[in-house]
This record gives sequence, structure tokens and C-alpha cells, in this order.
Amino acid sequence: LTLTLALALVLALTLPSMALENGLARTPPMGWLAWERFRCNVDCRADPHNCISESLFFEMADRLAEDGWRVLGYQYINIDDCWSAKQRDAAGRLVPDPERFPSGIRALADYVHAKGLKLGIYGDLGNLTCGGYPGTTLDYVKQDAQTFAEWGVDMLKLDGCYSSEEEQAKGYPEMARALNATGRPIVYSCSWPAYQGGLPPKVNYTILAEICNLWRNYDDIQDSWDSVLSILDWFFTNQDVLQPAAGPGHWNDPDMLIIGNFGLSYEQSRSQMALWTVMAAPLFMSTDLRTMSPSAKEILQNHLMIQINQDPLGIQGRRIVKEKSLIEVFLRPLSQDASALVFFSRRTDMPFLYTTSLAKLHFPENAVYQVQDIYSGKIISGLKTGDNFSVVINPSGVVMWYLRPMALPVQ
Repeated sequence: LTLTLALALVLALTLPSMALENGLARTPPMGWLAWERFRCNVDCRADPHNCISESLFFEMADRLAEDGWRVLGYQYINIDDCWSAKQRDAAGRLVPDPERFPSGIRALADYVHAKGLKLGIYGDLGNLTCGGYPGTTLDYVKQDAQTFAEWGVDMLKLDGCYSSEEEQAKGYPEMARALNATGRPIVYSCSWPAYQGGLPPKVNYTILAEICNLWRNYDDIQDSWDSVLSILDWFFTNQDVLQPAAGPGHWNDPDMLIIGNFGLSYEQSRSQMALWTVMAAPLFMSTDLRTMSPSAKEILQNHLMIQINQDPLGIQGRRIVKEKSLIEVFLRPLSQDASALVFFSRRTDMPFLYTTSLAKLHFPENAVYQVQDIYSGKIISGLKTGDNFSVVINPSGVVMWYLRPMALPVQ
């Protein structure tokens, strides 16, 4: 009897954390998300082409499937706020707005799945969503998880407007359990840390990593370079806390890619892509895939960049150099002893010639590398750790390198 009791106790203590590991998002999830570009535009009479409606998601699913995105790993098509009716139905269930989503979410999920894609949806742990639609209070957590599973949803982003600290502390873990209990694999994106300032002691990243597959730590991105820089500054100023929290199945999420919109120059677009990749960030585009420029598409579809973002080790990169000249260097270790380096210029005057060596960047002594420039494709063979080299970095731009060891020193 004592042995049975002891076993039961061990199971009781270990099961909650086991139940929260869903085996999903082993690499950072990739796809498309409506919010930054389309917001809460619900006026389908005045703006049928851009309002939050099933036709927008049908069209974006077509683009993801047909324009080369899906084969590169962009597989999630994610609905954000403002999709639901203003009231729950008589049984207390969430329902999509009947005018804007006449076919229902299940039909949308079936359409998306038929294209080889996955569907994400949005909820909010609170009385209302941020946009004023029905929220998921604690008494509705299980029911809403079940509804999403029945609709065939593959990912849930759970926001935190209109909820207290106590409700969040109960509700976010509760939703993880509820999603797992449905038996459907649903990637779980939490906004919990963003509502608690993103840092310890208020945020416990060890617990968070057991509960959520990805989480928003900081402010919403806006369509501006200032917004991108503020996110970068926060993430890398706090990298000692954030970097160890990330890994396969649990990722820091600096928010969407705004490449292809209105606020970033060509150089800044290349910078966002490179820096999000070195951060091991989820890659969710929020742009109009129907009207995207060829140059934005080329940045977002860079094969080697995506390969680095999706590296199976899942180690988040760090800023390793911050020069007085406003040049910064970031390093991400990759599998098979490879590395990604990003040289980033915060200058606003002219292209800058930056000279350094791999030795100064703490690479192993006496090693030899093959280097590939990720944007130009140019290859440098036989770069030794001690060799000085120079890169020309454009204002608010990057040079990004992929380094593979040709010969490592004998240990």
C-alpha cells in the first residue's frame, strides 16, 4: 500500500509539468498573422478587401500555399482579435461573427488544412479581448479549448487584456492543461509575461517554458523602425535573463515581421529579418501577401536565413559586441559547430567599414572557417580565427554571415 501511495504521490507531483509538454514547436513557428497589418478592421461594407473576414484568410492561405511560402516553412495562418460575434451563443460558446465568417471557423480550418497549412486563432484571458470582443474568463477556459479543438485549430494566441494578475497566474497554466486535454495538438502562444513587465521576479521563465510554446515578452510591434529598435534594445539589454529561457518547444517572441509594409526601408527590412533570425524568433509575417514587393518577398524567402532560424539546436543568439562607432555584433551558435554572425549598424550617416577578427569575437583559436554572406551569397573560404577581415555595413543595415568550420583545432 505504501508503495502504491508513494507512486501515486510521485505521479501527482510530476504529472502537471508532464501534461504541459505537448511536443510541439520544436523549431520557432513560422507563418502569417493578421494583426499588425489589418488590425481590427471590421468594416466589410466600406473595405471588403482588407477587413477581418473569412475571405481575407482564404486569400492569404492561397498566397501562402501558391507563392512559395509553405515549402519554406511558413505554415501557420493566424487569425488575431475581432473575429468573433459580440456575444457568446445560448450554450455559452464563442461564435465567429456571422456576417464576416458565414462559413464558420471549422470550414476555414478545413480549407487551410487542404492547402497543407495550419490555422491559428486568438483568445483573451479576461472579461473582454483587447478589441472588446468576448474574452475567456476562468470559467470558460475548458469550454473554449474544446471549441477550438473541435474547429480544427492548430495554434492559440492567448492575450491578457482585462484580467488581473491572479487570473493570469491561474488561467495561463489552466489553458495549457485544457488544450492538452482535448487531444488535439495545439501550439500555445501566451501573452502572460508581456502583462507582467517581462522580467523576474514577476516572470518565472522556468515555469513559463513548461506551460507555453512561445510567449510575448514585450510591447506590440508597430510599423516603424523606432518600434523595431525599441524591441531589439529591450531583448538584448535583458539577454542574460531571456536567452536561457528559449529552446525547442518554448520561444521568446519579439512579435511580428513588418517587412513588406510601409515603415521600414530596404536596409531596415533586411535588418529585422537577420536580427529576428539570430534571436531564434518565431517568424510571423504581418503584411499583405497579395501586393508584396519582390524585394520584401526576397528577404522573407531567403533559404539560408530560414535554415538558420530553424536550426534544430534552438539556441537564441546574443549581442557580443557594442562599439562606440554604433556597430553591434550578434552571435548565434548552430548545430554541427556552425555559427551565424550579424554585424549591425545603428549609424545614420554612410556605409561603415568595420574591421575585426574571429579571435576578437571569441571563436576557437587556430580554427579555419568557410563563410557565406547570407544576403549576397558570396563565399570566403579558409578564414582563420586570427585573420583580420572587414565588412561594409550600410546605415541601419546588416551584414550576416553563416560560418562552418573547415578545420577545428585539435582538442
